[in-house]
Amino acid sequence: MPEAAPVIIYPPELPVSGARDEIADAIRDHQVVVVAGATGSGKTTQLPKIALELGRSSIAHTQPRRLAARTIAERIAEEMRVELGTTVGYKVRFTDQVSAETKIALMTDGILLNEIHRDRLLRRYDTIIIDEAHERSLNVDFLLGYLKRILPERPDLKVIITSATIDPESFAAHFASPDGTPAPVIEVSGRTFPVEIRYRPFGPAYTTTQKLGSEPQHAEESGDDDENLRRHVRDERGYAAEDEVGAIVEALRELDREAPGDVLVFLPGEAEIRDAMDAVRGAFTNPAAPTEVLPLYGRLSAAEQHRVFERSTVRGLKRRVILATNVAETSLTVPGIKYVIDAGTARISRYASRAKVQRLPIEAISQASAQQRSGRAGRTSDGIAIRLYAQDDFDKRPEFTDPEVLRTSLASVVLQMLSLGFGDIQAFDFLTPPDSRGVKAAFDLLTELGAVTLTRGEPRLTKIGRQIARLPIDPRFARMLVEAARVGVTDDVLAIVAGLSIQDVRERPEEQREQATAAHARFTDPSSDFLSLLKLWEHLRKRQKDLGSSAFRREVRADFLNYVRVREWFDVHRQLRSLTRDLDRAAQAPETTPATEGGHPRGDAIHRAILAGLLSQIGVLDEREANKQRGAKRPGPAVYRGARGVSFSIFPGSGLRKAKPKAVMTAELVETSRLFARTVAAIDIAWAESLAGDLAKRQITEPHWSKDAGAAVAYEKVTLFGVEIVPKRRIQFARVDRAAAREMFVRHALVEGEWDPQVLAKPVTRFLRVNAELRRKLEKLEERERRRDILAGDEAVYAFYEARIPADVFDVRSFEKWWRGALETTPNLLSMREQDLLDGEATSDARDFPTRWAQGDQTLNLAYRFEPGAADDGVSVVIPLALLASIEARGFDWQVPGLRAELVTAMLKALPKATRRHVVPAADWSAKFAEELANLGPESTNGLPEQGLADALARLVQRQANQPVTAADFDLERVPGHLTMNFRAVDHRGRVAGNDRDLDALKKKLSGRARDSVAQQISRATPAQQVAQATGSAPQGIEKKGLTAWTFGDLPAQVDTRVAGGVVRGYPAIIDEKTSVAIRLEATADEAAFQTRRGLARLLALTVPSPVSYVQEHLSSQEKLALAAAPYASAKAVIEDCRAAIFDAAIAARGSVRTQAEFDALRQEVTQSSVDGVFEAVSLVAKIITGWRDVERAMKRANSMSLLGALNDVRGQLEGLVHAGFVRETGLERLRHLPRYLQGAKIRVEQLADAAGRDRAWMTEFEKASKLFADAGGSVPLGERADEKIVHARWMLEELRVGLFAQRLGTAETVSVQRIQKALNS
Repeated sequence: MPEAAPVIIYPPELPVSGARDEIADAIRDHQVVVVAGATGSGKTTQLPKIALELGRSSIAHTQPRRLAARTIAERIAEEMRVELGTTVGYKVRFTDQVSAETKIALMTDGILLNEIHRDRLLRRYDTIIIDEAHERSLNVDFLLGYLKRILPERPDLKVIITSATIDPESFAAHFASPDGTPAPVIEVSGRTFPVEIRYRPFGPAYTTTQKLGSEPQHAEESGDDDENLRRHVRDERGYAAEDEVGAIVEALRELDREAPGDVLVFLPGEAEIRDAMDAVRGAFTNPAAPTEVLPLYGRLSAAEQHRVFERSTVRGLKRRVILATNVAETSLTVPGIKYVIDAGTARISRYASRAKVQRLPIEAISQASAQQRSGRAGRTSDGIAIRLYAQDDFDKRPEFTDPEVLRTSLASVVLQMLSLGFGDIQAFDFLTPPDSRGVKAAFDLLTELGAVTLTRGEPRLTKIGRQIARLPIDPRFARMLVEAARVGVTDDVLAIVAGLSIQDVRERPEEQREQATAAHARFTDPSSDFLSLLKLWEHLRKRQKDLGSSAFRREVRADFLNYVRVREWFDVHRQLRSLTRDLDRAAQAPETTPATEGGHPRGDAIHRAILAGLLSQIGVLDEREANKQRGAKRPGPAVYRGARGVSFSIFPGSGLRKAKPKAVMTAELVETSRLFARTVAAIDIAWAESLAGDLAKRQITEPHWSKDAGAAVAYEKVTLFGVEIVPKRRIQFARVDRAAAREMFVRHALVEGEWDPQVLAKPVTRFLRVNAELRRKLEKLEERERRRDILAGDEAVYAFYEARIPADVFDVRSFEKWWRGALETTPNLLSMREQDLLDGEATSDARDFPTRWAQGDQTLNLAYRFEPGAADDGVSVVIPLALLASIEARGFDWQVPGLRAELVTAMLKALPKATRRHVVPAADWSAKFAEELANLGPESTNGLPEQGLADALARLVQRQANQPVTAADFDLERVPGHLTMNFRAVDHRGRVAGNDRDLDALKKKLSGRARDSVAQQISRATPAQQVAQATGSAPQGIEKKGLTAWTFGDLPAQVDTRVAGGVVRGYPAIIDEKTSVAIRLEATADEAAFQTRRGLARLLALTVPSPVSYVQEHLSSQEKLALAAAPYASAKAVIEDCRAAIFDAAIAARGSVRTQAEFDALRQEVTQSSVDGVFEAVSLVAKIITGWRDVERAMKRANSMSLLGALNDVRGQLEGLVHAGFVRETGLERLRHLPRYLQGAKIRVEQLADAAGRDRAWMTEFEKASKLFADAGGSVPLGERADEKIVHARWMLEELRVGLFAQRLGTAETVSVQRIQKALNS
């Protein structure tokens, strides 16, 4: 049955109906007509009918919102009495209800924009109505500019622009004719009544409600609602409220005194609405006349929104209070409103072009918006509008709200313009030209998405850009789909993008917030809000298949989901699915990873695809802020550092709000109270690098050579829009700068040797060994001649390799590849010759700087070092530890011939001035003296010259100066250190054991190690290498331990072992080990003789029967008493000490004992005289102890303080003479003098009281000699290794005491201070 013809009637109550003839004439006569009228004038529903009556048959009627397009289409179809989708239809994104019969098509402005791609001149339509143009949305502004461009090519096209009464002249001027005549403007009044404006600023300054202006006077009725608002005189009073919520309560109380009627309160956002709801409900609680408080904002569930438009069910209702955002300003008309309370603020969406984020700051509304809000009070009757700000504040506000083109991202429009082939974007005829920063920000975003590239300075769409432009969604979402198709996760990302493209399907009713949150929690993915959306999608699709439509609808609502939006989600997904089929043809298999708990098997691939559209919306956790909050009782939200220096936090509604992942991406950055990231996922920040391409900024630092890598490396830091995505990564420097990498390879690997040649075959690295040997040879020459100008520097070596190695060799691997091939044709290409490394020439004879030094039968190596200030600067004699003891210091003071002239010069300069003046200039005399000394040096005397250099030089200088000169006159401290020999001891492996320029000091320091080394060398030697002297062949394994008798055969005086360069000489010795003896090799003859004397004494003690018990039994009573007072542990210890002294005396008298026969004779001799000798020694010791006690008693009697100094001196004398072990230490020969020394001390003490002054004078004389003794290294008691002259001087001191303090006793020898000095200097 054919459809009935449409009925065109015009409701008489609508203002447009009365002006339809004027409008029809304007449309007929002009190509563009502007119709201005307030909301409610009927222009939206009646204008399409007027055009249809004029014979227009294809009318596109745009709306800024999808909901408006559908509802208006339904309204017009209802008025024309036709079925929706026939004569009247609608088209919104992904959904349409039109047919071939459709003549009036309601659509969103975005749909019309998208049709331009297929129909550049929009020939499908003969009439285009742009409704609500005053809202100045971005799409409307672009459409107006585009329509102006195509009108000359479409003279048949009619354009009708509808606007509120806000600045319609701007639209007329935009479409002015070539002669400047603006398009006609037809104004139709709305159905409004007078509105009284009251200004009510608030604050603590207003202590009471204070009248600030005159009483209001009602305006005359007028058809112009704006005029009704403007004709009121000022009515201004202040509220004593502390905040906005308090001011709203005060305003409602003021309105209580007015006639009944509902109140519409305008607030900036949801949070403010919730606060106001609590306050209003608390302030108005009269159950007899209740006040119903309802919210109204975009995110509210559909059911809660419908309550605002439905009749109230509350009994006895006094009035309704609707708390709304600016959604009620123009888009929706709330019935029954008589009063308006305007807070004067709103959240205005603004795009920050610098930070590239969309902000929603709370701003003061414009005058036009304030008038729109106030006008809501005059729709049905006279009304009152209370503005919670002063009139002065109102007067200062901008007249109009900035158009969206100045405050939102232009990326979508720019993309469409590029897709349509428009040239210069700035030249496009926008109603309000966009800010240049906004255009740049749009290009920046499109570049980020890979949609645009610059070709010769002109922007061009890339392949990705063309794919994105074909998808009627946000460019970021479109980029996600393109990437999803590439990696094979289109289905997953398609569901997510479709969900992001619509309003959130999840609802949270105010009174059931907790239940809704719990219902939604089962879909939450702890790592990603995107996967939470996907999980919800998969659940809904499954339940849709499992349930019938009614059951599915009930379950959706039970889960606190908006069923209408769920259906829209399905529709959007279906439409996008059809649009992305071409993309899927190039898809690859999706990546799958093991699903973590609550995760998704393709989670990483999904997130990478999403990240492609959100590269500038990533962030890394601000560790500094996290550290500050650590330990806090109530830590704040985690802070993330995002692109271009912004900081943001995760939105409280996100599933990741408590997780604090290291890095995140977000679908949206919105600034409210702070900058929040909505719809967030944790990501691996490194994913962004491959997606960013050239957008990533790479900072190369610390280029350096890596020995391990065999190449030049550097550290790379990668940032994306200021976000650090790779903090520090080691890379091959050749990728950045191959020439510099090559230079590093040549310098560090080939010149400085900082590589491991062992990784290469030996033939490949043969040139290195050849060059190194040549270099060592020339370095030694430099060290010997103390020059730094013979060997060419590193630059010469670098130049050598640089000239021969190709430019494409930059590391070890490329070098090996090239050199293996080059070896076959030019094997010596990289082998240096001497002329390649010489920078100067040698000037000396090799004999002047020998490499060896001979001393007797020993040959030592010499090492040269030229490094002033170093401890071993100059010439070092390298002495193996085994030879250290046998090397004499004699001869080394002459230096090597090459340095001798310089040494002589320095020594001449070190003479006293009086002598030095006879031998100046020193250099000339040095040359002369060198000739005379030529044959006297160690090189001519087998290393052992007859006299030292100082003695020889002193003789020559004395002859020239004609005055006495000795070696002591040379101040050798003034001679540079490098001119004196350094002695370096090394072990058998060549490792340095010690260095010193004093050979004797080095010997002393290393004596133990030297002895051990001698023993080791001899023990390892073969019989053919060993040579025993004095007694014949030395047995193998000469060292023995635990011996208690002479069972080791004859003992050679020395054992020599010939080694390369010298003879290791050991001296066998008998060592005292207390309970036994041992045979050990010593490094020096003196040490061996000393140890052997001790060892023979121990061996005699072990083999000669002890008479100690017998002697102890036969001592007299007086002797026993004396021995008991001795400073020994017991009388037996005294007798044992006497016996040891007898052994020492016998050994000293016998001389060398090296054979068993000699020892047996010694033992026999000692045995025979043992008892008598011990009795005699003990008797002498008893006498000494008695004398010692007598002195101590005398000292006790002389107790005057004036004698303290002398008494202390005597006490020190006694301690040096009598102490534990003094018998053996003193020796039998000297022991016989001790009674006289003690008698002299007694006499001194007894005479002190009468001759104290004389004693002090004599003590002063004695102290002179004592100081000489101490300065020479002497000590009392004597050390067991004391030198003979020290021993002699020590007993001369005792004789001096006798000679000074007890002359009548006489002395054993003539003694004086001078004689003691002479003895010490001998």
